[in-house]
Amino acid sequence: MGEAILWGSVAASPLLVGAALALLRQWPPRLLGIILGFGAGALMASIAFELWEQGLQLAGPVPLVAGVAAGALCYYAAARILDAHQAKANKDAGGGSLAVGALLDGIPEQLVLGIGLASGEGVGVALVVAILVSNLPESIGSASDLLASGMRKGRVVLLWTAVAIVCALATVAGFALTDAVGPGFRAAANGFAAGALLVMLVDSMVPEAQSKAKESTGLATVIGFAVAAGLALAA
Repeated sequence: MGEAILWGSVAASPLLVGAALALLRQWPPRLLGIILGFGAGALMASIAFELWEQGLQLAGPVPLVAGVAAGALCYYAAARILDAHQAKANKDAGGGSLAVGALLDGIPEQLVLGIGLASGEGVGVALVVAILVSNLPESIGSASDLLASGMRKGRVVLLWTAVAIVCALATVAGFALTDAVGPGFRAAANGFAAGALLVMLVDSMVPEAQSKAKESTGLATVIGFAVAAGLALAA
């Protein structure tokens, strides 16, 4: 259990680090866009080489695809609720959408991490690196947008602290649930993370990066993909 707490905290820590970096200084929009693009590429590689591939190996396509559909629908519904709330307050929902995405993909990702630890598979280095690489730009970009929209610093800190704690606890939950769940559940958890990530990437993260970094977004995304994919294939 101690190992699950340790790795859960390590994987979730970039969420707090990114929020702290956004509070410490005002980041140039172009740099933020490049960081977001890099993170988007890393997430694409994580979906392709970690979540999807592992889900297929665990239980085949049925639970994996069901999880993808559930994750996509959950993220879409949560984002639309957030959009409606932000519209009433006349605020930009971009930062909040990234926070929702970090939560909806972080929980199943770290759940899978905890299950792997408890089942004796060890820590998937590529998955952990992909989580670390993607969480940092997500939280920097989201926190920066939330501050720009007028949210108080204290509320931004509380928001990202809560997201980080929930994601870290998901690793502990996965560790505790290992004996009670089968490969079908694990495949569905992978799919849920992949589905939530894909919708978040298309709806929020890539458009946000594009609006800030313009023509540099594509290059940053490819570099992020190449780094994360290389780590996954080398593992």
